[in-house]
Amino acid sequence: MSDIKLTNTESKKIPVLPRLIAAAVALCVITLVFLYPGDAYPWVKAIHVIAVISWMAGMLYLPRLFVYHCTAEPGSVQSETFKVMENRLLKAIIDPAMGVTWLAGLWLAWQSGAYMDGWFHVKFLSVLILSAVHGYFSKAVRLFAEDRNVKSVRFWRMMNEVPTVLMVIIVIMVIIKPF
Repeated sequence: MSDIKLTNTESKKIPVLPRLIAAAVALCVITLVFLYPGDAYPWVKAIHVIAVISWMAGMLYLPRLFVYHCTAEPGSVQSETFKVMENRLLKAIIDPAMGVTWLAGLWLAWQSGAYMDGWFHVKFLSVLILSAVHGYFSKAVRLFAEDRNVKSVRFWRMMNEVPTVLMVIIVIMVIIKPF
């Protein structure tokens, strides 16, 4: 065991700035939509793409942290550092990015009428599954924080590929619109 141990409060501190930025972006989107609905579409679309990139970056990185965390001795400095990294990544980047992605994406689908197209149904199902994976990763962050992870390195390596596969499906649906 190490002499250095983070207290529970230290490991749970989340930077406020990313959440404030996400809230400000969401407020700007809502204001733009209501005050200038005719000009809002390209701005909301840009914000949606930025949020998707942020969400995916986190969703691709978090299971990689889990892979490394599996090899750390519970209670070690390395394990405690992974706990902080995982919690901050989830709370400061992944959660707010998912919220903005959903908010902007639903408005775009409604505004454009895309919700009636076949390609959109596949995309929407893929985003729902990605959101479920997000929820599963959130639970994993909690279990790792409590030193109760029972999954193997191999499992987390495989889970690392799930967001990638979903991202490929989503991008193909949006860009190619095969049906």
